Amino acid sequence: MKRKRSLLIVLLVITLPLLLAQVWKDNEETRTKTPASPPPTVKVTPYINPEFTSLMGDYQREMETLLQTSGIPGAAIAVVKDSSIVYIKGFGVKTHGTNDSIDINTVFRIASVSKCFAAFLTGTLVADSTLAWDDPVIKYLPAFQLKSPEYTKLLTLRNVLSHTTGLPYHTYTNLVEEGIDLQSLLDKLKDVNVANPPGKQYSYQNVAYSLIGEVIHVATKKTYDEMIQERVFTPLNMHTASTNYTSLITNPNIAKPHTMRRGQWKEASINNTYYNVAPAGGINASISDMANWMIALLGNREDVISRETLNQLFTPQVNAPSKNRNYGRTHRYSNSYYGLGWRILYYPDDTLVYHGGYVNGYRSEVAVNMKDHIAICLLSNAPGVVADTGIPVFLNMFRAHRDSILAYDNRKRLTLTRNNIPAPTP
Repeated sequence: MKRKRSLLIVLLVITLPLLLAQVWKDNEETRTKTPASPPPTVKVTPYINPEFTSLMGDYQREMETLLQTSGIPGAAIAVVKDSSIVYIKGFGVKTHGTNDSIDINTVFRIASVSKCFAAFLTGTLVADSTLAWDDPVIKYLPAFQLKSPEYTKLLTLRNVLSHTTGLPYHTYTNLVEEGIDLQSLLDKLKDVNVANPPGKQYSYQNVAYSLIGEVIHVATKKTYDEMIQERVFTPLNMHTASTNYTSLITNPNIAKPHTMRRGQWKEASINNTYYNVAPAGGINASISDMANWMIALLGNREDVISRETLNQLFTPQVNAPSKNRNYGRTHRYSNSYYGLGWRILYYPDDTLVYHGGYVNGYRSEVAVNMKDHIAICLLSNAPGVVADTGIPVFLNMFRAHRDSILAYDNRKRLTLTRNNIPAPTP
């Protein structure tokens, strides 16, 4: 018995200091560990208009029905009116078969809507005279070559951002998807027969479009990733936006991509394609990020981008077919164009600028109506009917309610004027 007691005492003498040291270490780490950052918040401003409230109620029910009938895992939608986020919501789940709901800070890949951001950033640099729309590409990249030396000299930043480089449709997009680095892809453009002189014909590109990132790097002495963070993401409070694969896969709040297999939606692996052409398709963002960006697109962040610059982005540069035909099914447009990073649709009584994207099982759509001071974005973690029709459905419903919405606003404004109450600034 004495021997057992002695052994116990020896063990306590040896282990007690170690246990106390570990407890002290754990407590110290708890005290000094930086607390996890709270999720970014977004300010939603109620739009006090019963006609608009009725519209959004109908629209939300329509989207919920579309999600249910299509089986698409999830989506996120934001609407901005004037300078306010008036609607923002996540629908469905991040991964099919789970209960992990999409929220307003869930991050998606936005695919080719990244092109709008590249033009947006370029516009801010044109405004401060760092760049000019009609600067030749070789002013910044003297080693760059197209197959035609004459066309090489003629190629401008405007041609790059309006898809009027003269190159054949989707030149080397197949190699983008193989993960080849951008510089190698750009070097290969000198081997391609140029179909048209620069500026004459629309022909959609990913590799050539990403020339703008290299131009920005040379002109600013900062990488494209650094510049878009500094001039766009940070000032617009796009807290979860990024331009690389690592930022996406290490974020705990991401929507997983999905593809249809044997009639069912299945989770797909996240790949790193198109981050090699970040200006063309490499941005990750949440619907909160996109809502804050849309406030700027409506001309309400002149500290970041002026209305004059936005007008330049939204001015037609070349005739171009609309990518998503749903925009013309119930309200036919008369002409379609490509501006600087944006598609432009002319309706008999309206003009709409929009862009869509698809990559790796993610779909995105964004549309801006400057006349009605309204913008909408939809992000989805699967292709299909929700992303294809979600914004056209909203726009058609808005057109049906437009007169009653405006009439209510006018009556409210008149009442405020009669009572000498200043109308709220949009």
